[in-house]
Amino acid sequence: MAKRLLVPVDGSEQAWNALDHATAEHPEAVLTLLHVINPVGAGTGAQVADVGYGEEWYAAAERRAEDLFERARERVGDHEIETETTVGRPARAIVAVAEESDIDSIVMGSHGRDGVSRVVLGSVAETVVRRSPVPVTVVR
Repeated sequence: MAKRLLVPVDGSEQAWNALDHATAEHPEAVLTLLHVINPVGAGTGAQVADVGYGEEWYAAAERRAEDLFERARERVGDHEIETETTVGRPARAIVAVAEESDIDSIVMGSHGRDGVSRVVLGSVAETVVRRSPVPVTVVR
């Protein structure tokens, strides 16, 4: 039976490096690519109260996920992949998908943010490593 790897994708260089690592090190594995739509990016103030804005924001986030999955498909060629999009805080969502799915391991980038936001918001990779029910490989 092929190994099943969860690879979170957010469009960052580190996420692409993780995808490249997963395909190179596990050529027979089935990859589940996960994009987490983080509602923290939904807007602030009056925008949040506008139902139309929320729907537009979510539709744009779904389109971004599909664009990322398409780029990933082009990048991995014939490698077998599945895709999943979920909404939530990235670290919690990644761990939840690993818990609820038949995942053997997680391969993820070291971080998707730079600068102050990375320090203030904490490290998604660090949280996943601490809470994951399966082994985690963190790629730079």
